[in-house]
Amino acid sequence: MEGDPALIRKIIHVDMDAFYASVEQRDNPDLRGKPVAVGGSSKRGVVAAASYEARAFGVRSAMPSVTAQRQCPDLIFVKPRFEAYKDVSRQIREIFARHTDLIQPLSLDEAYLDVTHDKQGIGSAVKIAKAIRAAIRDETGLTASAGVSYNKFIAKLASDQNKPDGMCVILPDQGPEFVASLPVRRFHGVGPRTAEKMAKLGVHTGADLAQKDEAWLAQHFGSWGSYLFWAARGIDHRPVNENAVRKSIGAESTYYNDKRSEPELRDALEEIVDIVWDRIDRYQAEGRTLVLKARYSDFRTITRSRTVGYALSDRATIAQVGHALLDQILPVEMGVRLLGLTLSGLVGHDEIAHGAKPQGQFTFD
Repeated sequence: MEGDPALIRKIIHVDMDAFYASVEQRDNPDLRGKPVAVGGSSKRGVVAAASYEARAFGVRSAMPSVTAQRQCPDLIFVKPRFEAYKDVSRQIREIFARHTDLIQPLSLDEAYLDVTHDKQGIGSAVKIAKAIRAAIRDETGLTASAGVSYNKFIAKLASDQNKPDGMCVILPDQGPEFVASLPVRRFHGVGPRTAEKMAKLGVHTGADLAQKDEAWLAQHFGSWGSYLFWAARGIDHRPVNENAVRKSIGAESTYYNDKRSEPELRDALEEIVDIVWDRIDRYQAEGRTLVLKARYSDFRTITRSRTVGYALSDRATIAQVGHALLDQILPVEMGVRLLGLTLSGLVGHDEIAHGAKPQGQFTFD
């Protein structure tokens, strides 16, 4: 099957560097070269994005603002300007479209591109990635990193190798060795808890994972074991799907002071609804299941969900169902330190493809 055209792909993953913070530094020269955090500076605020100058102090997205300020006393907070970020994202998307119609955005600042059949007939995925990064720099004043490879899994891993403003190319015969060298924490979907579970099982790297057979992985990780089995061998048959939508879209906030009363929980939920709705609107997504998540001060976490017979496709309806779910946990047993809301059962998402087909080979240059 080596010559099967369906298996011969040239994939680029483009990821903007510290996107929100970089836009702010571009538009305000006074912020350039300084540690910048996009987000609220109040004691209940959360960092949405951090410049590389701030990251040097350990500031990261989703970090409570008070923690970020403690780690970087000179940190400058800037309120997010989502319309500005969307405008730049549209510019970048137009650059992508000059080379291919197979574009799968993952967010405002990253996307997969299948350039197997590129519009300009360049024929080289590496040259296309270089051209895209140069155009982004010239036309937006921002930098992007890129990963170039033969499937989505490795292209995404590669784009993170030489950040910021870098590129990494992983050829088909280099894929398995590249994956083997990585800590499992780098694998998409492997969070801290899963990584901890793997460590207890003696799995620390891609090489360790590749030593396990599919039955063993299924025993310990369920249906996800098949994905891990093939990923550890550098194999991923998922196509770049320009119509893909995430399986779920959500947001959550952790609070500096626990929330106890119904009015403050209602207000907090409205803030989360705003964030979730912005993301739903951005992806033009619709779903039928809404999940409310609450974590108490003793770190016990509960969820409540509701599935309806129609698409939840407007803010008012999502807020209505969200508050109905909140009703189910009121009055709260103790202070709430985290509140979250997720829309799932989305229409139009692409499924992860599993299979034992060998990867096709092709020439990058």
